[in-house]
Amino acid sequence: MKTRDRILHTSLLLFNEEGEEQTTTIDIANEMDISPGNLYYHFKGKDQIIAELFHQYETALSGTLTAPIEQPLAGPGNVEENWYYLYVVLEEMYQYRFLYHNLDNILQRYPDIRRNFKRLIQLKRATLYAICQTLLQQSVINTGEQQLLGLVDNMTLNLTFWFSYDQLLHRERDPVMTIHQGVLQLLTMVAPYLGDEQLSFYRDCEAIYTNMLEQSS
Repeated sequence: MKTRDRILHTSLLLFNEEGEEQTTTIDIANEMDISPGNLYYHFKGKDQIIAELFHQYETALSGTLTAPIEQPLAGPGNVEENWYYLYVVLEEMYQYRFLYHNLDNILQRYPDIRRNFKRLIQLKRATLYAICQTLLQQSVINTGEQQLLGLVDNMTLNLTFWFSYDQLLHRERDPVMTIHQGVLQLLTMVAPYLGDEQLSFYRDCEAIYTNMLEQSS
């Protein structure tokens, strides 16, 4: 791995584990066992590292989010694919969770990231609307247009701030638990509009999470 890529990789690990505000370029250089001058040769400061990491994140997540907009994820007989897709989205978000743990602060300090992050939120909303609209057309859910818009807004809000909320409650815990509960929270919002068959799938998801909680206690 090239030094530049190692710097990004190490920075991401430290930002996620120690917090972006608490991590300096000296910390990153020490963790890599390189000189600060070597790091400075590749990045003129932490601002450039954060900008590059956000660019990586935006590129990866945007590609994933556009999939349901371009084509429905599954036909009427296999709608669970929509729920499994949410795991993929949350897993990708989790890899860059430092952004969400300190979101307001980062957006205040980096106007360019703020503009692009707003576009990401709009894309999340468009993705969730596409999924819910497909489920409505397949008679998986039953809701009016106004209710559908409210549901999508609530799901977008939950998806955007889930990691911040989870960190405040639990600090650090098994990522599988964090991601699974995040998906379950999204399904909980959809549950009142589900038919009997899909409601059974939701109950299965609840049971899985309850079992995970019991095993971790």
